[in-house]
Amino acid sequence: MVRLFIKTGLLIDGTGKEPIRNAGIVIEDGKISDIRSMEMVPDDCMVYNYSNQTVMPGMINCHIHLDMPPVADPFPYYRDLNDVEKTLGCLERLDRYLCSGVTYVRSLGCENYFDVKFRDAIRKGLTYGPGIVCSGPNLCMTGGHGWFMGLECDGVDECRKAARTLIKKGVDCVKFMATGGVMTPLVEPGSQQFSFEEMQAIIEEAHKAGKKTATHAQGSQGILDAVKAGVDSVEHGIFLTDEIIDLMLKKGTFLVPTLVAPFYISKNGLKAGIPEYAVRKSDAVGPSHIESFKKAYRAGVKIALGTDGGTPLNPHEATWFELKLMTEYGVKPMDAIVYSTGNAAKLLNIDKLYGTIENGKAADIIVIDENPLDNMETLSNVKAVFKDGKLYKKGG
Repeated sequence: MVRLFIKTGLLIDGTGKEPIRNAGIVIEDGKISDIRSMEMVPDDCMVYNYSNQTVMPGMINCHIHLDMPPVADPFPYYRDLNDVEKTLGCLERLDRYLCSGVTYVRSLGCENYFDVKFRDAIRKGLTYGPGIVCSGPNLCMTGGHGWFMGLECDGVDECRKAARTLIKKGVDCVKFMATGGVMTPLVEPGSQQFSFEEMQAIIEEAHKAGKKTATHAQGSQGILDAVKAGVDSVEHGIFLTDEIIDLMLKKGTFLVPTLVAPFYISKNGLKAGIPEYAVRKSDAVGPSHIESFKKAYRAGVKIALGTDGGTPLNPHEATWFELKLMTEYGVKPMDAIVYSTGNAAKLLNIDKLYGTIENGKAADIIVIDENPLDNMETLSNVKAVFKDGKLYKKGG
């Protein structure tokens, strides 16, 4: 049995409870077996001393694109790179996530089932990285948002079969595009794409197989129909209404706001090489996106962190910046931490083992210098990462 003991100056456990000072975490074979005073060191333990630092659960990013580099225009990437080059890129991104303190991700839109294949390779011990909840290709209408990395389907029967195809390929989650979006030419974010009946068929097939569902949904009618149909999480949620928020509260639907995605597009703009259509749409939806997020937060909608990592100039290693934006828009720092840990684990249905530092949980733990409740930017410089009790990154 491998036993570790981690001494902490400040312990934030991811549940939302008040932080604990001078705690010690006992880890046995990758799982947390006890939390006690850091002075009570068990026998036969390897001791890691972070008594002057803050320890918290690994962050969980609920919306990434594993096969997308954060370049200004992703279309040439999909057109020009071969599968070997894309595979090497995925490996590099998995390392970036883990080194930056993200110990679990949900891949929501990945060409050729790269995410499924990497999830399985990590489980087999063939490579190393964060845990992955994966959706494979997103489902979209013909020519709809994300068609270039998606599985196109039209009508109830095709949508039902497409969902079954994803499940056959081994996905954990089925993602579909309820509306248009920013990053696809010739579609608009506010326009509904799948009908209510098509969404209902997709969600029904996923839930029958015990899978969660997620929808890219920006326009109000598309969001409303997706929530009515029973989707588990709304991604982006740019044009939320009071009716939608009330229904999300009633149904327990999660919001994954991905605030950083349009932020980076509008900030960097045309001068960075981002396509005109993307900058125009991002600038147009930005204010509504922020206001919708604020309304959802004030109302008590369930929220989980996601960055849409891989969209234009949206770095895979900068998950922390989503938390910073949340707090700038009025979220209490502890709430933001919970959105990236305990809440995120619940959305991904991995909360029995991950998301919080509690007895019986897997030891996914990160170390930072300062208290993020006072300075969220400290999460940009993670000093150590433990994944399932194994030290992956050791810093100063």
